[in-house]
Amino acid sequence: MGIMRFLAFIVQPSIGYVADRYPTRSFALGGLLLTVLFIPLSGLSPSFLVLTLLLAFGSVGSSMFHPSVTGMVPVYAGRNSGFSMSIFNAGGTFAFSVGPLFITWFVAQYGLSAMPATMLIGLGALIYLYRVIPTPENQELKTSGFINSLKDTLGEVWKAVFLIWCVMVLRAVVGQSFMTFMPVLLAQKGYPLVAVGGVISLFVVAGTLSGLTAGYLADKIGFKPIFYWTHGLMTPALLLFLNLSGNWIYLGAFTAGLFVLATLPIGVVMAQELAPRGRSMVASLMMGFAYGLGGVISPVIGKLSDLFSIQTVLLYVTFIPLLTLVIIFFFPDVGKEKHH
Repeated sequence: MGIMRFLAFIVQPSIGYVADRYPTRSFALGGLLLTVLFIPLSGLSPSFLVLTLLLAFGSVGSSMFHPSVTGMVPVYAGRNSGFSMSIFNAGGTFAFSVGPLFITWFVAQYGLSAMPATMLIGLGALIYLYRVIPTPENQELKTSGFINSLKDTLGEVWKAVFLIWCVMVLRAVVGQSFMTFMPVLLAQKGYPLVAVGGVISLFVVAGTLSGLTAGYLADKIGFKPIFYWTHGLMTPALLLFLNLSGNWIYLGAFTAGLFVLATLPIGVVMAQELAPRGRSMVASLMMGFAYGLGGVISPVIGKLSDLFSIQTVLLYVTFIPLLTLVIIFFFPDVGKEKHH
């Protein structure tokens, strides 16, 4: 997991930079092809080293796909960029929740050696995208170097984009800490494996729904109020989850997921609206770079959990969203002017 997150952390900004300079479909289609080919082959890996390499290649493909395609979304979204990005994000989030259920069922039925057969699903998606994905718009930044392109892309809005990025990183730390260590915590509390899987799926599905709602509302009332509400309620929701037991844990997981995952798509769109000339790079900073950095913190959370218990460490993590409220106060008002 550390390697996969680290590769997203490293690869996405560089791909985002190149994608803004060279309008081509190669990053989206080539990235998807790498993931479709290498991740299913992991079922045949003869050793841990080979497994790691296969996952690394697959992760590079995912990191190639996301910034280039995310950069296209606001171009074709019209006035509803927040909701459109939420739909795009909902697809990935929903797949993230049902994917583990599907592949564990598939492997239980047919064995690990049958995993390459799932390439057919991905290849079908690849053929469809080959037919429908348009060539990205030229941002006219081809001659800029990396530093100059950042200046061209961000210009006077770099402070606002940096503030959004800080909030996205802190949100990622909270979200990934809970998603990584929630299964261990629930297992320690005696919940069976099926229940643990159900709790995680509910957490992610709730995030899918709240992401759609947040995107829709952001287009109507602006992005800043949505950040205030979701981050303000994130701490109470996570505290509720940590203190529930029995079947109430499912409600707690759903409630926590609603607030923890809601702002992922609108954070991307808000930054893209501030810096429209570098949509792919900005998307990579808000998603891959922030997500990867949040993932890099996971081993630290893990070590602290070994020292002080998972329950204790996650309890302190729940208060991180309160820090983000201070940063959100300095956000610019973005989004409202489209509907006024």
